[in-house]
Amino acid sequence: MKRILIIASVFFSVSAFFSCGNKPGPSAAEEENHTEGEAAHSGGNTTRLTAVQIKAIGIEMGNIEEKELTNSIKANGILTVPNQNKAFVVPLYSGVVKALHVQPGNFVKQGQAIATIVNPDLIQMQQQLQQVEAQIVLSEIEVKRQQELVEGNAAPLKRLQQVQTELTTLKSQRNGLQKQLSAVGAARSFSSAIVVKAPIGGTISNVLAQLGSKVDVSAPIAEIVNNSQLHLDLYVYEKDLPRLKSNQTIHFTITNNAGREYDAQIFSIGTAFEAGSKTIPVHAKVIGDKTGLIDGMNVTALVSLDKSTVPSVPSDAIVSYQGNDFIFMVTEALSEGESESSQRKETKDITFERVPVAKGTTDVGYSEVTLLKDIPANAKIVTKGAFFILAKMTNSGEHEH
Repeated sequence: MKRILIIASVFFSVSAFFSCGNKPGPSAAEEENHTEGEAAHSGGNTTRLTAVQIKAIGIEMGNIEEKELTNSIKANGILTVPNQNKAFVVPLYSGVVKALHVQPGNFVKQGQAIATIVNPDLIQMQQQLQQVEAQIVLSEIEVKRQQELVEGNAAPLKRLQQVQTELTTLKSQRNGLQKQLSAVGAARSFSSAIVVKAPIGGTISNVLAQLGSKVDVSAPIAEIVNNSQLHLDLYVYEKDLPRLKSNQTIHFTITNNAGREYDAQIFSIGTAFEAGSKTIPVHAKVIGDKTGLIDGMNVTALVSLDKSTVPSVPSDAIVSYQGNDFIFMVTEALSEGESESSQRKETKDITFERVPVAKGTTDVGYSEVTLLKDIPANAKIVTKGAFFILAKMTNSGEHEH
């Protein structure tokens, strides 16, 4: 809003300046002559300024130049994190949350404790493990005894084979119980506590559980996002698709904060339209510094294409009015060889004509223009201050009734 007020203030100040600059002298004849001259030179597409006015508002003139500009495609998109870089923290055994060790925004490493839950049923599993280990000890003793009997021909081989099988079965049961307790994060000794650990490293984006809540594999405790592998999903129109290819560089800014530029590189181009639109997704990997970027941000991007030499003018030379773009061409001015007094030159009017153009690529402060009306070769155009000339023209038009 402040910017709009400033522009409006400048516009009305310029209008007032031009109105004062066009004030007639005290003579009625001079007033009549000035009005006729103004009517002759301030038509719908032309306006006229004095040298004093031109100097006061800093208007500069030059020519349309051939500039090497980088072509680019402008597109909107969104930052995303691949699913393999996002994870829900869930327990592998149900329980009640006893402690939470993190909060949103914390950075965690893979394997770091996220929460502690309790479940009394674990004690039964730990008891079974200890019973099996005791049975294994007895079974090993029995196997040794049967081996000695077999060697002394005091017992059949079949009995030895039976106790060896029983020992193998007990060891298998022990390994299963140990792995179950290890997988759920429980200790082998008697304890009902389970430590739930981070499956990946990253930033805690959300904590979904609270103390005392019951959780299981279908009730996540927290969510982790690893922004180190940020992707940029752009949505490009069909007409621009042939100009894109893998490894092209993308420069983008956050839509709501355009003060900083980031880079990405295309690695995949979609083969189907997005649902409900005529755009095709283009996937790119964010490279370089990712500070300040998070999953879900909207971005505005420029896809860099090849360089080409095109007719160009300084971007400030182009003005927009009623949805169209224009530049201003000098149509009447003092030539270098005119031998008029310095006083006469100070009051010599210069006429400017509004010329419609189509604006193209913008790069390094210059914009490509395609003339929609023929103009003389090497014609002088306004390179700085075009906005003020437009203000003069539109202000004059309001009084031509």
